[in-house]
Amino acid sequence: MFPTLIELGPFFLLGMQFGPFTLHAYGLFIATAFLLGISWSMREARARGLDPDLLSDLGFYIILGSILGARILYVLINPVYYWNNPHEILMFWKGGLVFSGGALLAACFGLFYLKRKHQPLWTWLDALAPGIALGETIGRLGCLAAGCCYGATCDMPWAITFTHPESLAPLFVPLHPTQLYHSLAGLICFLVLMTCKNHIRHDGWLMGVFLVLFGAFRVLIELFRADYRGDLGPVSVTQLIALGAIGLGIFIFYHRRNHVR
Repeated sequence: MFPTLIELGPFFLLGMQFGPFTLHAYGLFIATAFLLGISWSMREARARGLDPDLLSDLGFYIILGSILGARILYVLINPVYYWNNPHEILMFWKGGLVFSGGALLAACFGLFYLKRKHQPLWTWLDALAPGIALGETIGRLGCLAAGCCYGATCDMPWAITFTHPESLAPLFVPLHPTQLYHSLAGLICFLVLMTCKNHIRHDGWLMGVFLVLFGAFRVLIELFRADYRGDLGPVSVTQLIALGAIGLGIFIFYHRRNHVR
């Protein structure tokens, strides 16, 4: 794929030096994913009678938590590499974010903000769920561009082969396009949420649907991944987190079943 979209050396304009400047495809897709996710969440918040203006601050906490959590987990499951290359720990724009870690810390930051503002938590969670799924759909295209989150070798007709020397994936080997699997899973989650949101009678259940779907897709797609995601015996760290998401979604169904809108 194309990890770097634009790369400019130092240049002069009006007697001033600018650059060098590099636009990484991964960073562009991640930024687009956040913007679209927040924009869609504002739409959902407005439809539910919530104050969409709160999303300007809430979005900051979510973005901060997402980037920090996703990067921290990625570094933790690759400790040897970053012990030897500590200067690369903050270079997340080149690839290397774990969605599950970002979701965990973003949830903590977001819940803290909503609690502090005395907001209806479950209603907000339902408003945010479709935007999160939409962000996953777009953000995973950045993984494809960078070559991170790559799949195992395969001989399927839809296999992809990375050839760019800056790619994080193995080169010149047909691989499962797991980045596209994740993107498609996010799109399916988004479409399911948008289809059933007006038929759900309990606050919080829409987020529960997302958690169960996301967790199930993640566990399944992990079977086709080849990059290291932490080893806990029969499961990876990210699979364990995905199983936790499924359990949390089921808990929400049980906990909120008697709370009608």
